[in-house]
Amino acid sequence: MGSNERLYRTDAIILRRTDFGEADRLLTVFTPERGKLRLLAKGARKITSRKAGHIELFTLSNLFIATGRTWDIVSQAEIVEAYRGLREDLVKTGHAYYLAELVDRFTEEHDPNQPLYELLALTLAHLSLSEDPFLVLRYFEMRLLSLTGFQPQLHFCVASQEPIQPVENNYFHFVDGGVLSPEYGEKRPNAEIIPLAVLKVLRYLQTEPWENVAKLQLTPATRQQVERLLMGYITFILERQLKSVDFLRKIQREMGHL
Repeated sequence: MGSNERLYRTDAIILRRTDFGEADRLLTVFTPERGKLRLLAKGARKITSRKAGHIELFTLSNLFIATGRTWDIVSQAEIVEAYRGLREDLVKTGHAYYLAELVDRFTEEHDPNQPLYELLALTLAHLSLSEDPFLVLRYFEMRLLSLTGFQPQLHFCVASQEPIQPVENNYFHFVDGGVLSPEYGEKRPNAEIIPLAVLKVLRYLQTEPWENVAKLQLTPATRQQVERLLMGYITFILERQLKSVDFLRKIQREMGHL
């Protein structure tokens, strides 16, 4: 193996990090060309470490990596984008944890997904500047579902394959992964009513570019229903509640955001 094959450089967003041994850190990162990687940052917890500030959670850093036996090893790191706003606001930190956990849970190691990497980088940037994260988060959730193969069917009835009609209440079914027309939805156990306004918003999130989504004005009731349905569907797919969702709710309770 030539020396150049043992070293590689990549941009990476830091999703997770855990203390390891006396002074090291184990990182989970998401990269454009190599997907998710687990890396060892040796000595990163030492006060004298030059790497430490460049491998903070939710930063985009350029890493110089050496191939190792168990884990590849970070030999140099330099911040490209710090997304400072995420660290200056506890609720934003909570949302960033949520995004990172979603990416971690929906991806396997060494499975490249460049559109998802770009979506994550863009979402962290929007989130760090955003006053109201609602649309940023919902857009991310819907696009993540599409990019990882779980796109819900919102235009055709998943039972009859007929186009969904714009009636006030169709149904959404987690197991079937999409919308049911009233005649099928009424008979299907655990199908939830999906109001027309909610269906329209979900379709918009699925098909429109962010620039258009950012302009949406939604009623509090529609916001709540959209969030609940997407959260329910994601939780159903992952089969267990995301840790960061509980973390977020705790922060919101403590800060009186609910």
